[in-house]
Amino acid sequence: MTLADLAPLALLGATSLALQKGPSEAHAFAAPEGMTLVCVSDEIMSFEDTVAILIIPERLISVDSSPIHLAGALGRPAWVMLPFVAEWLGLLERKNSPCYLSLQLFRQSRANVWQAVLQAMAAALGALKAEMTSKLNTLVRS
Repeated sequence: MTLADLAPLALLGATSLALQKGPSEAHAFAAPEGMTLVCVSDEIMSFEDTVAILIIPERLISVDSSPIHLAGALGRPAWVMLPFVAEWLGLLERKNSPCYLSLQLFRQSRANVWQAVLQAMAAALGALKAEMTSKLNTLVRS
């Protein structure tokens, strides 16, 4: 999956943090049009640094990766994009993980096709944004 594949999630006005390390780290400096992306890769020297960074976002959205497992172990909310044939994390046909209760799983319905997964995530992110806006408006009116 490329960073450009995640562009539908950026259309909702969310700010994304890039945690990518290694050769793919440079992709964070070429964010798609409309995506607000803050690269924090230079700040990550250990899992302790990743823990500190995972406290910042409202939710981690990622493919199955080490930060996802770390977020799950910390009880941080995370949405995971799983391939059609997933590793043990997703088991079979589940929307949550019995190992990490804070994770919500978004699974491919066909191998190598991410579009439906990203559409489902975008819809869920839109619903979450609407819910948070409603709560904020209620607080402001109080």
